[in-house]
Order: sequence, then structure tokens, then C-alpha cells
Amino acid sequence: MASSKPRTHTHTHAHGHANTPCSPADTEAFLHEAEALVVRQGQRMTRIRRKVLRLLLDNQGPAKAYDLLANLDGEGAAKPPTIYRALDFLQDAGLVHKIESLNAYVACGHTSHSHSAVFLICDTCKGAEELHATATSEALKAETKGAGFRMTRAVVEVRGTCRNCAP
Repeated sequence: MASSKPRTHTHTHAHGHANTPCSPADTEAFLHEAEALVVRQGQRMTRIRRKVLRLLLDNQGPAKAYDLLANLDGEGAAKPPTIYRALDFLQDAGLVHKIESLNAYVACGHTSHSHSAVFLICDTCKGAEELHATATSEALKAETKGAGFRMTRAVVEVRGTCRNCAP
């Protein structure tokens, strides 16, 4: 796990520009929103699911399942299947994305709509930033539909160097 310090956000949560990050500005407000979303979906936000989501929100970058498991202190006999079930649930609810190339997870900071996740992954610091790339998502939907494929969700991973690590 990169860090256990809470994230600090200096940007607002807007969706007009293609390069607008989708990180929540207020963790407590987001957890409340997430709980309401899960209830609307006819599910329950258990203590473990909430703790896993909080750990992802507090993490500075993508987190691996075993790192999350190690930080589930006070949650009884949590085992790997417990963390994977929680992560699967949070993914299905649209609250978490898995970055396949890193085999790691990040919280998705908005509950207002479903979308394709677009990540910028820095090869230097290993950070990942989710973008609300509307035009990219729409193009992907159109192209997959044109191929006769019904897309349910997508994760696009773009590798390179972030603004903080760029020379």
C-alpha cells in the first residue's frame, strides 16, 4: 500500500472537461452516498465493505487486495476470500475499479452514473488517476456497438509519466 495518509484533493468534482479527475473531495460524504447507492440497489453496505471502501478512499494510489487485507485491523478473522468478496461487491456496485495491469483497486469517486473507467498510470511513481473521459467513453461505446458487441463496462489503461514525475 503506498500510504495510509488521507488523500488531499485540490480539484473540484466537475465532468465537463475530458481531463477532469473523478476523485471524491469529501470521504465522509462519499461514504454516505455510497451507502445510499447500495441500498437503492437492494443490497447492504456491511462493515467490511465500508472499511474496504474507506481504505481505498484513504489510499494515495491503487491498492492490492492483500495490502487492504493487512489493514482490516479490528475486523475479526478476515481472510483473502473476505477481501475479494468485498472488492467484487464494490466493483459490481460501481464504487471501485480494478486496474488489471497493476492487479490493484481504486475507489471510484462518484455514484451519479455508470461509466467506462479511463486511467492514467505513471510508470515512475506507480500512481493512477481516473479520468472522466466522456468523448473516449462515447467513442468506445459507438465502436463496440458497431462491431455488434454489447459493452457492459470497460477499463482503459494509459501508461506514461504523470505531471508530477515529468521532467
